[in-house]
Amino acid sequence: MRGTVDAPIDRHPHAREKMAVRECGREAVTHWEIVESFNGSDGKPVASLLACELETGRTHQIRVHLAHIGHPLLGDMVYGPHFKTKANHLGPQGQAALAALGRQALHAYLLALEHPKTGAILEWNSDLPEDLAALRARLKAAL
Repeated sequence: MRGTVDAPIDRHPHAREKMAVRECGREAVTHWEIVESFNGSDGKPVASLLACELETGRTHQIRVHLAHIGHPLLGDMVYGPHFKTKANHLGPQGQAALAALGRQALHAYLLALEHPKTGAILEWNSDLPEDLAALRARLKAAL
């Protein structure tokens, strides 16, 4: 499954440290694709590993867009606290791994940009950090 969130982002009208989807915002486009799904303790899908590709680079873009469509990042206490009940559907191993993570489950495995002067495409790759690999393994174990 895949999709696109095309929704402008601007400062949140009341919480100035946050961003929000707002009609008056700057263009922001995020393409997403489900790479892997994880079931909760009831056997129903509760979390997914996504690959996201950004057309734009707005502050907190992935976090804002995914929360906007009702699927915030696991562990995101800024944009996803009202979705905390979703984490309650994780099995005991998944809940323990999420608690141990202590941060949002977000990782940039590939960063690419065009050099402003030379036009060369520059790329950086980064393997999944140990804490996120542990979360993924525990979510998979619950299947």
